[in-house]
Amino acid sequence: MDAKTGEMSGGCPFNGDGGMRSLLGRTNRDWWPEATQLDILTQEGKSANPAGEDFDYAEAFNAIDYTALKQDLTDLMTDSQDWWPADYGHYGPFFIRMAWHAAGTYRTGDGRGGAGSGQQRFAPLNSWPDNGNLDKARRLLWPIKQKYGKHISWADLFILTGNVAIESMGGPVFGFGGGRADVFEPESVYWGTEEQWVDQGVATRIIPDEGKALENPLAAIQMGLIYVNPEGPGGNPDPLQSGRDMRETFARMAMNDEETVALTAGGHAFGKAHGAHPADTFGGAPESEVLELQGFGWLNDEEEITKGNITTSGIEGAWSNNPTSWSHDYFRLLFKYEYELVESPAGAKQWQPINQSEEDMAPDARDPSKKVPTMMTTADMALKMDPEYRKISERFLENPEQLDDAFARAWFKLCHRDMGPKVRYMGPEVPEETLIWMDPVPAGNTPSDSAVADFKSAILSSGLSVSELVKAAWASASSYRNSDHRGGANGARVRLAPQNGWAANDPDELSKVLAKIDELRGDLSMADAIVAAGSAAVEKAASDAGHSVSVPFTGGRGDATDEHTDAESFEAMEPFADGFRNYLKTKANVRTEEMLIDKAHLLGLSIPELTVLVGGMRALGANAGNTSHGVFTDRAGQLTTDFFVNLLDMGTKWTPVDGSGDEEYVGHDRKTGAEKYRATRTDLVFGSNSQLRAQAEFYAETGNEAKFVNDFVAAWTKVMNADRFDVSHAKYHA
Repeated sequence: MDAKTGEMSGGCPFNGDGGMRSLLGRTNRDWWPEATQLDILTQEGKSANPAGEDFDYAEAFNAIDYTALKQDLTDLMTDSQDWWPADYGHYGPFFIRMAWHAAGTYRTGDGRGGAGSGQQRFAPLNSWPDNGNLDKARRLLWPIKQKYGKHISWADLFILTGNVAIESMGGPVFGFGGGRADVFEPESVYWGTEEQWVDQGVATRIIPDEGKALENPLAAIQMGLIYVNPEGPGGNPDPLQSGRDMRETFARMAMNDEETVALTAGGHAFGKAHGAHPADTFGGAPESEVLELQGFGWLNDEEEITKGNITTSGIEGAWSNNPTSWSHDYFRLLFKYEYELVESPAGAKQWQPINQSEEDMAPDARDPSKKVPTMMTTADMALKMDPEYRKISERFLENPEQLDDAFARAWFKLCHRDMGPKVRYMGPEVPEETLIWMDPVPAGNTPSDSAVADFKSAILSSGLSVSELVKAAWASASSYRNSDHRGGANGARVRLAPQNGWAANDPDELSKVLAKIDELRGDLSMADAIVAAGSAAVEKAASDAGHSVSVPFTGGRGDATDEHTDAESFEAMEPFADGFRNYLKTKANVRTEEMLIDKAHLLGLSIPELTVLVGGMRALGANAGNTSHGVFTDRAGQLTTDFFVNLLDMGTKWTPVDGSGDEEYVGHDRKTGAEKYRATRTDLVFGSNSQLRAQAEFYAETGNEAKFVNDFVAAWTKVMNADRFDVSHAKYHA
């Protein structure tokens, strides 16, 4: 909590409540130690993808009979199956929840989570308490997935099914974009440090009285939840505190107040919550269950299922009197009645309308001839009690057409936020409108080879150093995240707020470099010119070290403007650590070298690519702040292997610098005691960690100098082009 403003702050990303920990937190092996482990079979770079590296999902998707697929999904909504009968005879609400929970894990802090790779199929997500019984929803879809095979990924199918479910019940949709390719193993994502799920304890991640804020990059309020606890923070049924949690967690999932209200009301127009019996009367989560259940968890008793005695959240009842039809009854009922706090049959806290008329009651989920009271969760009551949420809710009540549009747009954003630029979307239902959160970039023109050559010659004669040009190009391109495909060099947003003010980018120096590039670029876009300038600097650095190389350059980037940029959403992307530039904004509760690994993962780099880029950036003197840490050479600016050679030299003895918190080290000559170098944890890990040392030794070997230069150029080019979806997807959007 800020002592001056009294406001909560998440602080540095990856900060916890104290104590050094790993970026992974609790892993699947921790949660389910007896589960069969397959890690040994994916070592040494072996892929778990049975489709193979040559499989082109875009090509397969574009060959699908899309109309037939949607019709099959529509038919499925009311083709009730005996082993898991549908509430009200319609699976629509069930599939909306499946799609919502597939997408809702997205968080802006690191771009991870979301529906982009179908992770709901794997642990831990397949066994989160908040995903209770969604194993059945996925199994209901299997016949359709089997029928269409490689032409539709599970990841796309989850979201498309949610869209079809909304349409089948008369609800509004904004569109659908395909293009999410499946993965075949769990992704490594930090979900928190807790050792218990939400249904095993009451610990919440925000406790204002104790100054406890939600740590970055997390977004959910408790371990195992998608958003907030529907009963209230830690089970406390306080609508105002629930509103506080909703505002924080939805903001971290890229939603503003209006989108939050629209999603909550629109989603709760459909279906019901389930709390027929205490949850401990049913089985465990899928990952913990016995072999013969074949991946099913939670409720498996056929008699209980038939009776509708299902428990997921523990809350029982429908929000609306028309739970399988799009209507505006949610707000009508919320404001028509006063509500009292009651307990569900499962013991969960929920709110029930006082003296509800029979016409406003909902049908029984299994017997439409019966009427039962509707209900609201504590999170729903927040839309009535929180002052800001109430204003929006009342506006939607009075102007239902605004809710229709707001829900359709917010649902589309929820389901597509992690897909990156619109050029990645495929299919006949991609909307015409381009939305600001898609990070649009105007189309660029591909410059001629001669124009690029002339510019590179001019920029190398401009007086700017190799280091300055390399740092500007890296600042532009390395903002890319392969988690949600945001950032990157296309658009040249490094020259716009907030990126041009990020401390990691050395704003004053960056401004000077960008001004000179703009002056000399001619017909090149700024985005192309920044990359070309960096490439020219790398070529010069290699040449000065005795190696003739040409850095591949693919032009055609466009220049974004402030009008194309949602500056507020980009603030979450500011690097608090970038080991490639030896930058650390503030000490975190994870080892600094782990943050380097995290950055490399977001850039899609392998261990050798990570190694050559760090070694090369140090040799080029490309540290943030132009510090000398890790610059183990007297010829900075040349692309040499000096970083590795001198790091591994046994003539240097390293000791921590007093007061640095083991973040800074000094290297002394073993014989004379004279200071030779300064280093950070990010530098020394390449001598300390056995795997990284093996990489460093390879590049330090005599005879591998040219290999290093070529590998650096390849890795550099990969980062510069990481966001070039306009090139890689062009043939599918001709």
